[in-house]
Amino acid sequence: MRRRSSWLTSLLIVTGLAAAEPPHSPWPGGIAVIALEGAGRPEVSIDGRPVMVLARGDQWQAVVGIPLDHPADEPLLLNVSQGSEAARSLSIDLREADYRVQRLTVDRKYVEPDQESLARILAEREVLDAALENFRDVDLNDIGLASPTPGTRSASFGSRRIFNDQPRSPHKGMDIAAGAGTPVQAPLPGTVTVAGDFYFNGNTVIVDHGQGLISLYCHLSVIDVYEDQAVDAGALLGKVGATGRVTGAHLHFATYLNGTAVDPALLLAP
Repeated sequence: MRRRSSWLTSLLIVTGLAAAEPPHSPWPGGIAVIALEGAGRPEVSIDGRPVMVLARGDQWQAVVGIPLDHPADEPLLLNVSQGSEAARSLSIDLREADYRVQRLTVDRKYVEPDQESLARILAEREVLDAALENFRDVDLNDIGLASPTPGTRSASFGSRRIFNDQPRSPHKGMDIAAGAGTPVQAPLPGTVTVAGDFYFNGNTVIVDHGQGLISLYCHLSVIDVYEDQAVDAGALLGKVGATGRVTGAHLHFATYLNGTAVDPALLLAP
């Protein structure tokens, strides 16, 4: 039997939200949006990682990224501390997500890298993970994102990717079809934490928007920002390109909450 908290009577699952917030999307790669009653700002975590908490009138909302590899038949467990109350565990039921299979053909070096390239990839992974898992405790209100560049948005998030007939990890972002040189803009204010060239991602920018909301932009032709730069919404980050592991020019756009990739479509305005 699935474990349930003894105080679920005070837990409200938010299903209808303003455009500034994502919909409650209880599946791997989705976003759980939880309203918590009670005085005082709660502290929420999942697997030891802090979770975004937003003030909404006289309530608080936890906005939780659900890992893509979390089994859909197992509940998501949150730890919540609020005021002088003892920490409590909340259980959120999940449902299956229907992600497709995507087959791609790329340069062999991106499927079977040599030892020198492997060393580079491992070093870069540490840099990327540190940036994607960062949590700055700042006040946030509007977390609805404007599209970073015009173009057709793919539904490839979560798809199982097969490169040159070899299975690889699921796709953790959205590909936006746009011509090389198309401007890429910040969808929300934030701080640039990564700006550089990476083996798989090509020219890459990562922006930290606060409270674990991170956005990532890959395969850029040029980068127009520098690390530690504060940017406003609409600031030019770079331009669409075809650097790194690609089959053509496009923007790979990804969003993260509490260190896990979530479907950008849930955060983007229609």
